[in-house]
Amino acid sequence: MKNVTIYSTPTCHFCHMAKDFFNANGIKYEDYNVATDMEKRKEMMQKSGQLGVPVIVIGDQIVIGFDQPKLKQLLGVK
Repeated sequence: MKNVTIYSTPTCHFCHMAKDFFNANGIKYEDYNVATDMEKRKEMMQKSGQLGVPVIVIGDQIVIGFDQPKLKQLLGVK
């Protein structure tokens, strides 16, 4: 199983959708709240060039936003 990391904020609708998707598919993930964790916010911006959330890292792939087809493909979920 690939390592999955999500950079999110508590008020982000798409972040909640992504986490619901992971939970529904039994995918373990690391969640960083970039609203309060400035180190992780900086890390997210360096990896993605993005300020918007969610930024999802799967292995060495970066997915910006909740792109369900892309997530399914990268995680091998039907």
